[in-house]
Amino acid sequence: MKSIAAALVFSIVLPAATMAADFPADRIVAMASGDWNKDGTADLAVIATPGDDSGDDNGLYIYLAEPNENRLTLALSLPNSVWGDLTMSGREPELAALANGSLTLTTKNDSVGRDRWRQSLTIAYRNFDFIVAGYTYSSYDTLDPNASAECDLNVLTGKGKTSGGPVSGQAQFALLKDWKDETARSICGLDN
Repeated sequence: MKSIAAALVFSIVLPAATMAADFPADRIVAMASGDWNKDGTADLAVIATPGDDSGDDNGLYIYLAEPNENRLTLALSLPNSVWGDLTMSGREPELAALANGSLTLTTKNDSVGRDRWRQSLTIAYRNFDFIVAGYTYSSYDTLDPNASAECDLNVLTGKGKTSGGPVSGQAQFALLKDWKDETARSICGLDN
């Protein structure tokens, strides 16, 4: 699957309207390939650096393959939306394709300071758009073994579990482009 994704990255042909997401391969931080829209053709998700010294975060770009053509079309562009960097190990963002056609976007701090954390969004393609279907978060304090938190939330049902037990909130159909981490953090009791 990785060879398919690599081949797709280097064969991306973008129409003029999507030039804002046209970037050189050396800006790609992570990528995953899967069939997001379940049409039988491999699609692509890419995290790319902003490519300048603006201080912006990385961007997430999701492409859908045209089944009868040899090209990808930009379906979602979220510049300045993904925390992380490659300057220090343990802070690089990750993408992974899931067997069910969804993908996960993981951000983390596994290396700096005493507060370590990992957050993953499960992203699914529904009704011709990308939604957040799940939210997983864990954290710990390297100096205080009692200061840790965990949450695994199904955003679509509003039900989940934390290290303190089950949690429940409002079921949501949350578009990825409108997603705010505070939505899930509130349900999980992570509002600190």
